[in-house]
Amino acid sequence: MLFSFALILLAGMAAGWISGKAGLPPLLGMLVTGIVTGPYCLDLIDGSVLDISSSLRQIALVIILLRAGLNLKASDLKKNGRPALLMCFVPAVCEITGMVICGPLFFHLDLVESLVLGAVVAAVSPAVIVPHMLRIMEEGYGTHKGIPQMILAGASADDVFVIVLFTSFTEIASGGRFDSLSLLRIPTSIILGIAAGIAAGSLLVRFFRTYRFRRTRRLFIMLSTAFLLVSAEGLFTGPVGFSGLIGVMAAGMMYAAKDAEDAIKMSDGFSKFWIIAEVFLFVLVGAAVDIRYAAVNFTSAVSLVGCVLLFRMAGVLLCMTGTGFSWRERLFCMVSYTPKATVQAAIGAVPLAMGLACGQTVLTVAVTAILITAPLGAFMIDLLYRRCLSVESVFE
Repeated sequence: MLFSFALILLAGMAAGWISGKAGLPPLLGMLVTGIVTGPYCLDLIDGSVLDISSSLRQIALVIILLRAGLNLKASDLKKNGRPALLMCFVPAVCEITGMVICGPLFFHLDLVESLVLGAVVAAVSPAVIVPHMLRIMEEGYGTHKGIPQMILAGASADDVFVIVLFTSFTEIASGGRFDSLSLLRIPTSIILGIAAGIAAGSLLVRFFRTYRFRRTRRLFIMLSTAFLLVSAEGLFTGPVGFSGLIGVMAAGMMYAAKDAEDAIKMSDGFSKFWIIAEVFLFVLVGAAVDIRYAAVNFTSAVSLVGCVLLFRMAGVLLCMTGTGFSWRERLFCMVSYTPKATVQAAIGAVPLAMGLACGQTVLTVAVTAILITAPLGAFMIDLLYRRCLSVESVFE
């Protein structure tokens, strides 16, 4: 296991550095490292590491969402209240609709199979989006209009919405009945997650003001609290859901609202954790990719992913209707909401494991979506944000 950890860190960081020097997103090098060293190529990563890879990826997500929350302000989100809310579900609905239309054309899927595939592909990747939006916010691009803040908040809620739909669609595909009450998990997951996050953030502020710990200890206490929020998801079954990831972001936001100065310091601390977490996240995502499946019907998979992305981008554009955003700003929002990675790696193989007829197709398209949209989306965000977003002048 220690050899595997060393291999992941050293090879992942080296490949990321090489990608960066070549003008490509570092995560592309990390993904390729995972594919090459994973069980489907050289098989250099210990099986015990792969067994806990989902937990390691979740830890990385928690860290990046904590950073996101600590850098978000409720006042910034209020600037784009309606579009920020619509971004949580409208683009995903549009993409799933696109899959229902295009899935039968490229892979001869029926309605339910298209819905399952659409739910897998429709989730956007906070692991790609959040680091880029945080950097854009630090540089001040688009922050006066709340654009990166809106994208940050929408990305996590988008995943909750899609995963609930995926659970319902796979139940139908496996011969079960659709339980309309399960749709209640979407609003309850978001509402309870926000409520728990607000409570946790408030308690952390009070606790740290009472007990003056050093920053390192405060970081680990906050991180442990975030782990508890995510772990609490398993306690909620039936029509009542709970999103620990939304709770994590809400906790960071509440902490920042009550102690903005310390929130900046805490965010800086978590940015150091992210250096390691990022490598583990993307290398292990790459290790989950069976490149042989991606080679099957690759052209059809690429074409299908491209088509449904157009539907997603149209959904983002629909969310921007009636706003004061320029066409360049709308273009940036549309492109920024395309990367796929973590959710696809986590649930892409589930239909195949369930024995569904569409299982191999779902996995093939999910893998293709990761390989295309994660690096390309990151590259386009880096390319466009200075061209499409403005920095508010201090003299305005």
